[in-house]
Amino acid sequence: MAPQQNIPPAANVLGTIGTVLWCIQMIPQIWTNWRTKKTDGLPSSMMYLWAICAVPFGAYNIVQRFNYPLQVQPQVFMALCLVNWCQILFYNNKWAIWKVVLIGLANAAAFAGIEAALVLTLQPLYNAGKDTGVLVVGIVAAILLAVGLLPPYGELWKRRGRVIGISFVFLSIDWFGAFFSLMSLAAQNSFDILGGVLYIVCVVLETGIFLSHIIWLCRTRKLRKEARSEGKTFDDIAVEHQEQGIPFKFAERKFPKQDK
Repeated sequence: MAPQQNIPPAANVLGTIGTVLWCIQMIPQIWTNWRTKKTDGLPSSMMYLWAICAVPFGAYNIVQRFNYPLQVQPQVFMALCLVNWCQILFYNNKWAIWKVVLIGLANAAAFAGIEAALVLTLQPLYNAGKDTGVLVVGIVAAILLAVGLLPPYGELWKRRGRVIGISFVFLSIDWFGAFFSLMSLAAQNSFDILGGVLYIVCVVLETGIFLSHIIWLCRTRKLRKEARSEGKTFDDIAVEHQEQGIPFKFAERKFPKQDK
């Protein structure tokens, strides 16, 4: 893989669109968390793994001299993921605000330092034609991104396909951000496979989350319609079944407890 030279205007335009979308993608989720004062259904592991993912992701893009928007993108992504993670610590885990701010800033500083060290270490090697290190960080970034999208699937299994706590505005913006970034890579003089895989993984797994909730809506359509006619919500019906001890096919699954 040779460093990108003479980036085509189309790649910069598409990369800019992708970067802008990824710069604002987390804002709807941050707003939702703040407005509702709860983060149920939003896995902390997802946000933290995504924040970690931005470290090799950013180093990979910088060392290969991708178009500038794609070099900035991981840095913003990391910051917003950490904000969401800190909100989960505050609203869900009930940590003190000073402790949340302190640990958030400490993680941001550590991640920035590690990324800078990776760039300074890998850039000379890459310029000399030794691209093994860059390949490794690219693979690590893709794996972390994919693994970060697995915890929501655990929440989907628990709620039988229903999405709770994750903003669909956030998911939509994130999906389009990954899509335009992928198109940006395709518009460059040479397509970077690992970078493409990273964005494709994001698009595919997030599409699965959308489809899961759509299927849940279809399966519960009749029940939700009946609940509305009685002035109730789906959750009201679920609670009534639980209180009366009546089996409910859409009740939340519980992980089996291990005997001590």
